[in-house]
Amino acid sequence: MPVMSIIACGMLEDELVYVLSKDREIRQLIVLENRDNSGFLRKLKLKNCTPRTVFLDRVPILLKDWEKSNFRVPAKFLSLFPFFRKMLEKRKWREEKKVTVVVNLLRLGLHSDLELLKAEVYKNIREMAPFSDKILIFYGTCGHTLGKIREDFAALGCPLYFLKDKNGEIIEDCISLSLGGNEAYARAMIEFRGKGTIYLTPMWASSWKRLENEGESRDFNNNFLKNPLYCLAAKIDTGMGNNQEFDENVKDFACTFDMKIRDLKGNMEVAEHSYLAARNSVAEE
Repeated sequence: MPVMSIIACGMLEDELVYVLSKDREIRQLIVLENRDNSGFLRKLKLKNCTPRTVFLDRVPILLKDWEKSNFRVPAKFLSLFPFFRKMLEKRKWREEKKVTVVVNLLRLGLHSDLELLKAEVYKNIREMAPFSDKILIFYGTCGHTLGKIREDFAALGCPLYFLKDKNGEIIEDCISLSLGGNEAYARAMIEFRGKGTIYLTPMWASSWKRLENEGESRDFNNNFLKNPLYCLAAKIDTGMGNNQEFDENVKDFACTFDMKIRDLKGNMEVAEHSYLAARNSVAEE
C-alpha cells in the first residue's frame, strides 16, 4: 500500500484542503492529531473529506491494520466463481494503486523562530520517513531556512518532494505559492516598487490578530506594521476560502494600519501540480 506523507505549514491549510479534496484516488486520508488543526479538519469536512485522526506514533499500527483488513475473501469461495474472482482481483489491483496520504500540519507560530521551524520540520521528516514511500514538504524555503533539506537528507532512503513553480524552482514562501511561483512574486514586487506592501492570503488575513497577540510573528507586530513606509495591503485572491470573510479581514487589517488595498490575482497551480507530481510518483511504483 503506497503511502505519501505531507509535512505542511499551517499557513497553507487552504491550499492543502484544495488539493486533497480534489483527489479521488486517495485510498485513506490520515491527519495527525494536534491542538492547532481544528480549522483544517473543519475545512476538509466542508469539502466532504472526513479523515482519520491519530497521533504520530499510532500511524504505523493503523497502516498495518488497514492492510490486513482489506480484501479478505476466502480462496475457496473465489475459486467457485471465476467471474467474481477476476472482478475482485481487478478491484484489488486498482485499490493497491491508490495512495494513503498522511498529513502533518505544523503550527503557524513556528515562523517566529526560523531555527525552531527548521528543527521541527527536520524532526518530523525523520519520524515519518519509516512508514512513508515519499514525503511532500508543503513549505517554501522560508528565507532559505529550509533551502538545504534535499542535501541534508540525501541518505534518508525516503525521497522528498517540494512545492515547485513552472520553472522548477522551489517556492520562496506562501506568498510565492499563492501567486503562482517565484517569478510571479518578483513581478508583483516590481509592480509595487517604492511602496511598502504587506501581502495577504485568506489565511494570513484571518490569522494576523492571533499571531500579533501571541507574539508569534516577526512580520505582524505594531512596530513593524505602523511604520509609514508600509502603505499597501495586497489582497491575493486564490479562489479559496470565504470571500466575504476574506474581504472583511483585509479591510480590518488595512484600516488598523492605515493602508490602501490593492487586489492581486492568485491561483492554486503550484500547489496542485506539486501535489500531483508527488502523489503520482508514489502510485506508479
